[in-house]
Amino acid sequence: MLKYSSKINKIRTFALSLIFVGFIVMYFGIFFRTKPIIMTIFMLLGLLFIIASTVVYFWIGMLSTKAVQVTCPSCGKVTKILGRVDICMYCNEPLTLDPALEGKEFNEGYNNKRKSKEL
Repeated sequence: MLKYSSKINKIRTFALSLIFVGFIVMYFGIFFRTKPIIMTIFMLLGLLFIIASTVVYFWIGMLSTKAVQVTCPSCGKVTKILGRVDICMYCNEPLTLDPALEGKEFNEGYNNKRKSKEL
C-alpha cells in the first residue's frame, strides 16, 4: 500500500531535501580546490539550491496560512487541508470538505480537475 502524507508535509520535505542537495553539491566543490573556477561553480550551484529551498519554505508558509483548519475526527487535533482531499498531519486519516467525496476511498487524484473527472 502506498504511504500518503499531507500536502503541506510533502512540500516541507521537498524544501528540506533541497537544503541537503545544496550542501552535497557544495561539498563536491571541495574536490576541485585546485581549480577555483569549477569550485566556485559548485559553491554557487549549492547556494542556488539553498535559496530555492528558502523560496519553497516561504511559499508553503504563505499557502499554509490560507489553508482550511479542521479538527480531525480520529485524533481530535487541529490540522490543515489543502485542496478537496488531504490527510491528517498527525494520524494520516483521510479528510475532505467536499460532501460528494465523503465515504469514498482516499485518492489524491480528486485534487486534480482532470483526474477527478476520470474517477
